[in-house]
Amino acid sequence: MERFYITTPIYYVNAKPHLGHAYTTTVADALSRFHQLMGAETYFLTGTDEHGDKIVQAAEANGLSPMEYVDTISGQFKALWPDMNIANDDFIRTTEPRHIKVVQDILQKVHDSGDIYFGEYGGHYCFGCERFYTEKELVDGLCPDHQTKPEYIAEKNYFFRMSKYQGWLREHILNNPDFIRPEQYRNEVLSLLEGGDLEDLCISRPKSRLTWGIELPFDKDFVTYVWFDALINYVSALGYPDGDKFKKFWPAANHLVAKDILKPHAVFWPTMLKAAGIEPYQSLNVHGYWLVRDTKMSKSIGNVIAPLSMKDKYGLDPFRYFLLREMSFGGDSSFSEEALVGRLNADLANDLGNLFNRTLSMTHKYFGGTIPVPVIEDVVDAEIKKLGQDAMRAYQAHFGELRFSRGLESLWELVRGLNKYIDATAPWTLFKAGNTDRLSTVIYVLLENMRKIAVHLWPVMPESAQAMLGQLGITFVRDKFNLPKELEVWGVLESGSTVAEASNLFPRIDLPEVQAPAAGKATGGSGGKRTPAVGCQSNGTIEFEDFQKLDLRVGTVVGVEPHPDADRLLLVQVDTGEDAPRQVVAGIAEFFTPDELVGRQVVVVANLKPRKLRKQLSQGMILAVKSGDSLKLLTPSGEVAPGSRVS
Repeated sequence: MERFYITTPIYYVNAKPHLGHAYTTTVADALSRFHQLMGAETYFLTGTDEHGDKIVQAAEANGLSPMEYVDTISGQFKALWPDMNIANDDFIRTTEPRHIKVVQDILQKVHDSGDIYFGEYGGHYCFGCERFYTEKELVDGLCPDHQTKPEYIAEKNYFFRMSKYQGWLREHILNNPDFIRPEQYRNEVLSLLEGGDLEDLCISRPKSRLTWGIELPFDKDFVTYVWFDALINYVSALGYPDGDKFKKFWPAANHLVAKDILKPHAVFWPTMLKAAGIEPYQSLNVHGYWLVRDTKMSKSIGNVIAPLSMKDKYGLDPFRYFLLREMSFGGDSSFSEEALVGRLNADLANDLGNLFNRTLSMTHKYFGGTIPVPVIEDVVDAEIKKLGQDAMRAYQAHFGELRFSRGLESLWELVRGLNKYIDATAPWTLFKAGNTDRLSTVIYVLLENMRKIAVHLWPVMPESAQAMLGQLGITFVRDKFNLPKELEVWGVLESGSTVAEASNLFPRIDLPEVQAPAAGKATGGSGGKRTPAVGCQSNGTIEFEDFQKLDLRVGTVVGVEPHPDADRLLLVQVDTGEDAPRQVVAGIAEFFTPDELVGRQVVVVANLKPRKLRKQLSQGMILAVKSGDSLKLLTPSGEVAPGSRVS
């Protein structure tokens, strides 16, 4: 049987859980659920990392002992995951005896093989990172992450011969393209390995400086460096070396981490495994940061997002959907409540919710709430079935490769296609004409496709997916559903079964609307009320730093539709090199037809705050120049790759 083992990092308990923790764990949960529906036996691990300098400092700041402090914060993490509908199989703490024993066993094994030695070392120690930095790693003498001056410490310690495995690690990465994903992080690690000699790793701290850690089994005067301790959780939780779970799931190990801990997982961990005689993990999957006001979340600047506040305000499943749909895995993504509301209204309320509500209502209006027997099929039915197969196949492929945003966009091609199918088949006209045989087929095609959509959404929105299936008269039993089979089967819904009268799973969330710009005054784009340029001087000039705040990118127009509620506005879909095209609401309908725009390259203000124009979300501004009675689009002199930055 195929198996899938997914791990989150074990979260460091020097602070409370935030949006970044929620995102990583939600992704892991969705992957676990997805692989269950793909037919695999899964195991999902998360937990907390509880040793090191920062824990001692945080405990002292809170007037607690280290153990009291880690019990409190670890408990907050453990309690959060059920509230986020996270279905992990295990939760490990590095203060547990089962973990401490495995750490000491592996330390002893590597020491006995000669790969751990005692030596003296002087280096620049950052207490925030809990690691030594070399001169060349510092930036202007400061820690590159914390922008603080490290303290120079010279002391005797134990070292792991990590440099011994540099050549092996490089060859392993080259021979296994999926070992580190996405490719940009694989290239980053290869560049590090090829850029110079890999240094040995200091793996101990003297008890004279730190006592809060796992004692070295071969020297009672030292404790283990936090990374040599923490990384081992991935095998200690499985009962290494003889546990059944270790034998079953370690060959299918997939780690999920944020990019700030790439090096420990991509360099320290595989070389540690090699030295211990353990096969390396299957893949390391690296995601970017959630930014708030274009800045990485930080407690010190007060922009940390509490995940439960978002869940309680907008609903858990919509929040989970936003996290997976909004971020292109591997890159950074900006979080704002406006973007969250815009995504939920556009995708869930307008598209999915509208599809379910109108179809269920028609089923009751035309067939008394019972699923009809399909009778007369038409070409349009075959087309929508083909669209469904293509959408589900793409969703499964993208999701398996951690391209969640692209996978959901593929599934939404079916959602939007079904709404268009309703308009094209016009069930109300068939009903008035008494064409019951054709009407029954249309309604059945809609309901069966809705069933397939709900099944595919279970990894992302488990409660909502089960509710959607319940509205179709189906009780969700995980073992009875299989995503690959959904590509082949049709007609699972039983005619004669009863469906719900309506669906209100995804109500619209109202925010104050932003009015469209007056005709002839906007240069094109998402417009809105004009405000003076940031930092604008009295003579109309701005500082260079203000100009640098603009993110101008070249995009290719891939689709255009008229705005449903405004004659002068167009809904322009622009490929800016991201997973999915972004929508820009542009006031250019009096100058261009949709056909004239498709295929053209335009310049987009990509970091303009998203806003609604006449109920449609606009994610940027297209730049143009008004010249007399005409409008000219800004465009590069020659074709460039979508997403190229203007500089």
